[in-house]
Amino acid sequence: MADMQKRPFRWPPDKAAVRTRAIRLEWVTIGALLSSALALFLVSGASQAVRSAFIEDLISIAPAVAFLVAVRIERKPPSRRFPFGTFRAVSIAYLVGAVATLLLGVFLFVENVIALFAAERPVIGNVVVFGTAISEAWLMLAAILYSTIPAVILGRLKLPLARAIHDKVLVADASMQKADWMTGVAALLGVGGILIGWWWVDSGAAIVIAVAILHDGFTHVGRSIRDLADERPTTIEGHLPDPIVGKVRKAVLALEFVDTADVRFREDGRLVTGVIHITAPAGAGLPDDFARIVRDTAEQVDWRVHDPDVVLIASVPERPAGKLQTTVQAPRSRRRSATTRSSS
Repeated sequence: MADMQKRPFRWPPDKAAVRTRAIRLEWVTIGALLSSALALFLVSGASQAVRSAFIEDLISIAPAVAFLVAVRIERKPPSRRFPFGTFRAVSIAYLVGAVATLLLGVFLFVENVIALFAAERPVIGNVVVFGTAISEAWLMLAAILYSTIPAVILGRLKLPLARAIHDKVLVADASMQKADWMTGVAALLGVGGILIGWWWVDSGAAIVIAVAILHDGFTHVGRSIRDLADERPTTIEGHLPDPIVGKVRKAVLALEFVDTADVRFREDGRLVTGVIHITAPAGAGLPDDFARIVRDTAEQVDWRVHDPDVVLIASVPERPAGKLQTTVQAPRSRRRSATTRSSS
C-alpha cells in the first residue's frame, strides 16, 4: 500500500530568503564576469595567460546561468507531464556547471601546452592613453586585478549559501570562481614573466592552474552523474553519505505501530525523497492514515525531505514444520504405493 498523492514543495521562510540572496548573487556574478571579460579582451595583446583569462571568464558564466534557469523551472508544481515535479532541474544544472568547469580546464591545458611547445615569445608594447605612452603591461595588470578580486569575494559568499540550502550548483559555481582567481594569478605571473624575459612563465603558469581546474571538473562531473543515477543522498561537500537517511529511519521506528523500517532515498535537486518500507508488529492495529503519519514524521526530520512514498510490507506467518513435512511427504508416499502396485 502506498501514498500516491504528490504535493508541491513549499520553501521554509528562512530557506526561501537564502535562495533569494543566492539568485541576486548570481545576477551580480554574471554582470561582474561580463565586465571583466570585456576588460581582459581589450588589453589581452600578445599574452597567452591574459587571453586564457578572457575565455575563462566567458565560460564561467555557464554555472550562474544554469542556476538561474533551474530555480525558475523547479518552482513548477507536479503536473500530468511531470508527476514527480521538476526538482531535478537543479541536478541537471549541477551537471551543466560541472561540465563547464571541466571544459574550461581542458581548454586552458591544451591551449597553453601548444603555446609552450611552440616556444611563442610574446612581446608587450606601449599604448597611448590621453596623449601619454604607457606599457601595455600596466593595463593588463589592472584588468587582471579587476577580474580576480570579485571572483575571490563572490566565491566566498556562495559557499555559505550553498550549505544552507544544499545547492550543489552553487558549489560548482564557487569552484568556477576559484578557477577565475587562480587563472588571474596565472595571468599575473605570465605578464611578469614576459616583462623580465621569462617567456615560458606565461604558458607554464596557466598549465599548472589548468591541472587544478581539471581535477575540480572531473570531481563535479562524477558527482552530478551519480546524483542523476539515483545514488544515495550525499553531503554538500566531501560526497559522504548524508546522515539524513539514518535520522528519518530512527524517527519512523519511534512510531508505536512500526516494527521495522527501510528507508531508500535519493536526491531530487536540493530535496530528498524516495520510499519508506515499514512492517507492523504482529497483531497490532494500524491507523487508517498510517501513510500520512509516517510521511509527516519523515518530513519533520529535515526541511529537505519531501513527500516520500510509504509502503506497508505484509508479514507472512511461517507454517509449522510438522504440517510442512506432512504436506511434502504425502505425495512421495502415494508415489511409492503406486509404484509397488504396478510392479506386482
